[in-house]
Amino acid sequence: MVKKKIINFCLLAVLTIFICVLVTPAFANISQKTIINQDSQSKIVESQTLYESGRFAEAVQILQQAVQEYQQQGDTLKQAVALGNLSLAYQQIGNWQQAQLAITNSLDLQEFNNKNLAILAQTLDIQGRLQLLTGKPELALTTWKQTEDIYTKIGNKNSIALALLYQAQALRNQGFNKQAIEKLEQVNQTLKSQGDSLAKAAVLLSLGDTLENVGELEKSRLALEQSLAIHQRLKSSENIALSLLSLGNNARIQQKNSQAVAFYQQTFDTSSLPITKVKARLNHLNLLITEKKFAAAQTLIPEIQSLLIQLPPSRPSIYAHINLAHSLGGLNTPKSQIAQLLATGVQAARSLNDIRAEAYALGNLGNLYEKTQQFAEAINLTQQALILAQSSNAPEITYLWQWQMGRLFKAQGNFTGAIAAYDAAVETLESLRTDLVAVNQDIQFNFRDNVEPVYRESVALLLQNSGKKPDIQTLDKARTRIEALQLAELDNFFREACLQGQRVLLDQVVDKDNPNTAILYPIILPEQLQVIVKIPQQPLRHYTVNKSQVEVERTLAELREYILEPDRTEEVQTLSQEVYNWLIKPMASDLATSQVNTLVFVLDGALRNIPLAALYDGEKYLVEKYAIALSLGLQLLAPKPLTQKPVSILAAGLVQPPPEFPTFPPLPGIKLEFDLIAQTGASTKKLLDQDFTSSTLGKNVNTLPFNVLHLATHGQFSSRSEDTFILANDGSINVLEFDKLLRSQSETNTQILELLVLSACQTATGDNRATLGLAGTAIKAGARSTVASLWHINDQSTAVLIGEFYNELVNSKVTKAEALRRAQVKLLTKYPNYNRPGYWAAYVLVGNWF
Repeated sequence: MVKKKIINFCLLAVLTIFICVLVTPAFANISQKTIINQDSQSKIVESQTLYESGRFAEAVQILQQAVQEYQQQGDTLKQAVALGNLSLAYQQIGNWQQAQLAITNSLDLQEFNNKNLAILAQTLDIQGRLQLLTGKPELALTTWKQTEDIYTKIGNKNSIALALLYQAQALRNQGFNKQAIEKLEQVNQTLKSQGDSLAKAAVLLSLGDTLENVGELEKSRLALEQSLAIHQRLKSSENIALSLLSLGNNARIQQKNSQAVAFYQQTFDTSSLPITKVKARLNHLNLLITEKKFAAAQTLIPEIQSLLIQLPPSRPSIYAHINLAHSLGGLNTPKSQIAQLLATGVQAARSLNDIRAEAYALGNLGNLYEKTQQFAEAINLTQQALILAQSSNAPEITYLWQWQMGRLFKAQGNFTGAIAAYDAAVETLESLRTDLVAVNQDIQFNFRDNVEPVYRESVALLLQNSGKKPDIQTLDKARTRIEALQLAELDNFFREACLQGQRVLLDQVVDKDNPNTAILYPIILPEQLQVIVKIPQQPLRHYTVNKSQVEVERTLAELREYILEPDRTEEVQTLSQEVYNWLIKPMASDLATSQVNTLVFVLDGALRNIPLAALYDGEKYLVEKYAIALSLGLQLLAPKPLTQKPVSILAAGLVQPPPEFPTFPPLPGIKLEFDLIAQTGASTKKLLDQDFTSSTLGKNVNTLPFNVLHLATHGQFSSRSEDTFILANDGSINVLEFDKLLRSQSETNTQILELLVLSACQTATGDNRATLGLAGTAIKAGARSTVASLWHINDQSTAVLIGEFYNELVNSKVTKAEALRRAQVKLLTKYPNYNRPGYWAAYVLVGNWF
């Protein structure tokens, strides 16, 4: 369980502001100097204590009494403050109607009578939070900009910092993580010249967590360490514990598990709060289970259970119970014990009138009944959970229980109900698309476990429903859903919504402008391989291959392994013919009849790891008959052929990798590669070795007009953005930095990057989802097309292939896909030393094939 941040800020002037959750605005008090009725003020203090301990329903009751007493006294200012705090408490239990009523009444009271701008700003802060939680992040951002203006007017620097902090939260909620980081860095710069303060440390803590969300783990660690140092100098033990907890999560993501354990232990030792201690222990427990250290995990459970008993009913304690229930499920704990934990969570949520927490606890209890095949009880609990989740505007919980209803209906043979439930789950996920990485981390979100299966199971249900042959509308729905999964994968890879810009449907492209291009959508499902085909001017077609996911992935893994071994050509042809029979053979005659000469694949799963050019029909490789391209989905960035413009190339290469990367060998063939490019006659600017640094590349990107960027250097594609990079003479350039560098080109230069060529990169060893890095690099480059290699190839053969590719592209005026095809066929037929698929098949074209 990743923490909720409990941080207190004591601000100047006559107000004391308590930040109970980092993203939560102030819980305000009028200072003692201005108090008339001490009983009412004591209720404000009591409600604050209850609120900070997570006892929100009790806080509501006390605040309602305070509102009435202030109203009777005719003190509108204090009544407005109590109403604002009442809205905040209602928000925590998910009573949005009452929260809106309270904040509206508070602002109405202040409209004509309040001269205290600080209280107005705090009330607006609370309104911003309500707008954010009810799905209006744009309004929340506007509101918090208003509070920033008020705090600036009254000169409250710490509150300005908090207003910017809230704005960053609104930006994160919309998926704009980079803008959020810019906002937080702005605050950090403002506070840098000031002395240590809890506000300054909070900004650094939030900055560190946000950087972690976008995969900038090293920068995240540095910010968190600075936050820790300030908390330590201020001797704020509870905040020290929160910084340590964040550092533990950062280390865990980086798979530095021993460091993570040490941070979690320090968190436990430093904090005196049972809730912080239990979070540290739960994170440690989950890590041990992930590492399959089950005996060690068992030793932590009694202590966690003891800590849970100490917790008063509150949302954090409810989530802690559910978290432990999840972990116990991985330890073969008796179902009755897990059910008791979840039932305790349900009871606590009801006692607190916390609708959102009750929805989460009930749904998890329904999931337990699902696992024990008690379907009637599971459906009843899930329906209750779904109603509560929807009423509390919690889409990150709602889709889970819609998905669960789909599974339960399917288990009972109710396919119509199952399809409807899956459709609803996907629709909810789509509404969450820009925020999947910013969902409540207490809801143990994991893309592979909690998102991908929703799409895959939905597609399987559509295509395998009662054995009926799917109609055209169903086929279109299935491939659209797989595309949505691929977009979600990329968003998860980059921790933000990454596909921007004007896009055109592939169907429209082939029907209108490419009558000789077919599109294939192979979809890997648990029991079958499904293939949907689009031939120009024809309705969608579909065929089924009765191969399970396990069989398909085993064959593909063997093909990928053997293709790299020089003495395995016969086995490669056997395996690649089997894959050919799955994907191409059922449509081969139709493709020939339609005079198709280009195949565009929208690949799924493990299929992305194999070179389709090497598929074999028993006589010829696929590349000998078709130009081949890969697309990331059903849409294409504004498609225009490169042949309409002169080719202008910025080429950067690195023969000798930096010494800190000893595993990467020298690439002496790059000089030949550059010579062959120059011989094509294309306009070329070269940056070689010491001239190729991140700064010189950036300078040239910003000043030179070019439409092709060629990078002949080692690089790695990984399923993790932090492990996807290319090498320059001064070190590695991460894909996120690469994005910034190339984005500056698009901002300063009207020339569109038509083609990015990465001639010496490779996918990470042992990472079967590493091609996400390739796709992600292609997207982040903003290029219409990307040519890259799936594995590292002999650099002499690379030079020859690249030279032939550019020669065809520049002088034959053919499409990019056809230029690559001709280059690959030349290596196959004209160069005996390089005719094995391992030499020529690795190169793939992603994106625009024109």
